[in-house]
Amino acid sequence: MNAPIDTLLLLALPASGKSEVRRYIASLPADRCRRDFHLGPTVQIDDFPYVHLMRRADDESAAAGRPRVFFESPGRSFRDPRDWGTLIELINRDHAALTAPPAAPPRAEGDHLLRRLDDAAEAAGIARRLDALDPPVREALAASLDAEAGALAADLRAARPETLEGRTVVIEFARGGPRGATMPLSPPLGYAYSLGMLSPAILERAVVLYVWVTPEESRRRNRERADPNDPGSILHHGVPEEVMLADYGCDDMEWLIGRSDRPGMMRVEAHGRSYRLPVARFDNRVDRTSFVRRDPSTWTAAEVESLHGALAEALAGLAATER
Repeated sequence: MNAPIDTLLLLALPASGKSEVRRYIASLPADRCRRDFHLGPTVQIDDFPYVHLMRRADDESAAAGRPRVFFESPGRSFRDPRDWGTLIELINRDHAALTAPPAAPPRAEGDHLLRRLDDAAEAAGIARRLDALDPPVREALAASLDAEAGALAADLRAARPETLEGRTVVIEFARGGPRGATMPLSPPLGYAYSLGMLSPAILERAVVLYVWVTPEESRRRNRERADPNDPGSILHHGVPEEVMLADYGCDDMEWLIGRSDRPGMMRVEAHGRSYRLPVARFDNRVDRTSFVRRDPSTWTAAEVESLHGALAEALAGLAATER
């Protein structure tokens, strides 16, 4: 049997079914995932927890009468759109940490998170914003985020395997642009920009599974899944409607696939070279995945068969594509 898929980029508009796909895969025995999906035991990386903590940092700043750092308001987009690159830099660093010697836990998780956010933003071309705060202000902000930053750090440490041998790293994120935008999307919006910010270590081994829904359906499912009492949840968070229109009103995946010079591949320009990534679309325009948010005891055989079969077909195509 061939080696499992090494690195799977799981991409889609918000609420398209990415996290439900991850949950479904995690519900299956390892041997069935290997046989049907060409996946080893998975290691998960996701940029949403950082988006949530950026919004939490802004909420704490606003509550103390200070300006927001990252977002224009609770229901609007990034002040500096280069923060899409900040999120990719955080993904790169979480990925690199999987094979680096374990670091000693920091003395203060909130302070460590603020430094990580500034480091990643600086790598994306943004001047350090959190280090520029008055020391008492920064200290208070760090303390307010200590518990949530610590929970995220603990999750990352717990997910780190002894080895990546035989495993599949799944990296999830969503990108897009304003409703009605023409292609190509202007950087730093869209997948072309964010894929180009991924590290060579990721791009050299990655394949792309795109969960395909329309922007209109993405907005409908986003409203349906949103639980205001659980804003940090991977499965139940809601993206503000204005952000859905301004940042996810369209995406450039079809454009990227269409400009490739090889069928079943997409070309990514990054680090002074062209990478060719195998790509497949999992058609979720007619909803195959929302049932996964329910208790598994309520999943019907028809629901499972529909999802499993379509997912197996898409992943088989990826596993068979040679670079």
